[in-house]
Amino acid sequence: MKIMPRDPKNKKPSKYRADFRKNRAPRTRRRDWSEHLHPSEESADRLVQSERVSGKGDLTRRRTIVGDLAEGDGGLAVRRAVDEGSCLAGRVIGIYGLTNLVETDDGAQYRCATRRLLKTMQTDDRHVVVVGDRVVFRPSGGAATAEAPGEGVIERIEPRHGTLCRSSHARKHILVTNVDLALIVASAAQPDLKPHLIDRLLVTAEKDAIEPVICINKIDLVDPAGFQPLAGVYSQMGYPVLLLSAATGLGVERLRRAMQGRQSVIVGQSGVGKSSLLNAVDPTLNLKVREVSEETEKGRHTTSSARLIRLAGGGYVVDTPGIRQFELWDTPKGDVAAYFRDIRPFVGRCRFPDCTHRHEAGCAVKDAVADDLLDARRYDSYCHFWDD
Repeated sequence: MKIMPRDPKNKKPSKYRADFRKNRAPRTRRRDWSEHLHPSEESADRLVQSERVSGKGDLTRRRTIVGDLAEGDGGLAVRRAVDEGSCLAGRVIGIYGLTNLVETDDGAQYRCATRRLLKTMQTDDRHVVVVGDRVVFRPSGGAATAEAPGEGVIERIEPRHGTLCRSSHARKHILVTNVDLALIVASAAQPDLKPHLIDRLLVTAEKDAIEPVICINKIDLVDPAGFQPLAGVYSQMGYPVLLLSAATGLGVERLRRAMQGRQSVIVGQSGVGKSSLLNAVDPTLNLKVREVSEETEKGRHTTSSARLIRLAGGGYVVDTPGIRQFELWDTPKGDVAAYFRDIRPFVGRCRFPDCTHRHEAGCAVKDAVADDLLDARRYDSYCHFWDD
């Protein structure tokens, strides 16, 4: 991003030179002419007779954006200037192909396309617009009614906070943004609980300053006493742990109070009962649920895409599709220990400042595991990050 100079007395928005996405860059000039010294008559007709050569170089792969630098943890680098008098503010509650469903503060809904300018700007994000985004859009056509949503075009994406994301094919895949509470759901049985997945989600929540709550569903299928040691480990680190049962209603009231008035996201692997818990918290939602496969004991994808839901008791929640693996985005392996609350206190006591806490001599973290001051399973989960 390059800032173009301007007159300090000029109060107009600044101009920035923004990079294109890679698929918007022009093709490179052909350099294999020596292999085609004797083209056939058919190929000769298709040869380019002339080519314009410019001295701008990579500048031709940029465009000027008028606006301000965005502040936040992700999204586009420029907060584009728009005519706010003719636009409305809203929040993206669902994405369906190329259409974004946006809801205003008064509950009106609009089906919005995304301005091409926003889609062509360079970003690490897998998708330009994600569920939870606060946007400014320009209505087009008729106004929204209770029977049919209106239409519009998203002109600007506001800066983000509280972004839950992972790495997907070397791109940043944002599950949801603008949330302050993450409900990490696991199941006591059918499917079996995956502590390593919980730890990865906790690291992401720590990194993005999202308050996590660990929810162990289907506790009615097992003896709750068997999960007390696991719950105790997380509780000692300050993480709230709820033992729940969507079938019997156990712990649902505590979960309802935790979500009231909050901007939350519910996340976990398929089949753990995320939608069932939301139905128990707010029976008016009537979300679709499916049984776990009897053959594989794995969940079936019932929720196909993330969507933001307004709760009757106040606040919002984003119901996300099930995940089976979670790779951290833009997190160096050497920084992972700082996001483990139980490992962090021992990091500064190691003999070497660049200790990886795996094989070095004089490692305070390994000594803490040997002295039962650090849970061995949590340490094993930390080592899994280095094996990825």
